[in-house]
Amino acid sequence: MSGLDRTRTAPILAPSLLSSDFSRLGEELEALQSAGLEWVHWDVMDGMFVPNITLGPPIIKKLRKRSNLFFDVHLMIEQPERYLEAFADAGSDMLVVHAEASIHLERTVSEIKRLGMKAGVALNPHTPLDHVHYLLPELDMVLIMSVNPGFGGQSFIPFTLDKVRELAREVTRRGLSTLIQMDGGVSVNNAEELIAAGADVLVSGSDFFGHPPYPERYQTFRRAMDKGAGLAV
Repeated sequence: MSGLDRTRTAPILAPSLLSSDFSRLGEELEALQSAGLEWVHWDVMDGMFVPNITLGPPIIKKLRKRSNLFFDVHLMIEQPERYLEAFADAGSDMLVVHAEASIHLERTVSEIKRLGMKAGVALNPHTPLDHVHYLLPELDMVLIMSVNPGFGGQSFIPFTLDKVRELAREVTRRGLSTLIQMDGGVSVNNAEELIAAGADVLVSGSDFFGHPPYPERYQTFRRAMDKGAGLAV
């Protein structure tokens, strides 16, 4: 479970399997690991919180055996607290739930951690940061959605950058280690700007999987992200 320290020198890329070839998910996971990736992002949708339906714990559990990647599982589902134990049993390393989907958010976060997983909270583009203000010390990550959830391939919403900057200032001011993730419309073209704004983890779907081979695409992202972090030579 690498990459959970906000003080680490390099930002993290988490390719979203939503844009991968679903007919060969096992091979896709192996290819990501061979390309040098550390994380992979699972988009779980229930057809209620968002219009689409994707996958659930049984698929993650089957594929856990084929990968040592950090499984970053994003639950775009209503009442996620109903399924926390199932996703823990499936081998999820981190569960990210939506603030908009869980009435008792603190209880849900505490249960995720009790089950041995890292805990994150996602905010839709129009959801203000004060929804996680009091929970920040308990969170391993906050996911700022930079598109409205539910579909891949959407365009980045520019004002979400302001949310990242504001959140990064707050995390730094309070001396916390909470990671900041951005998901939606992330590409090689904006990766540098997103990291420079304060993001630690970027989720990219179509702009990653749509440009094989993966080792070369990862290095292209890596150069942009490192430049944004001030690490580029």
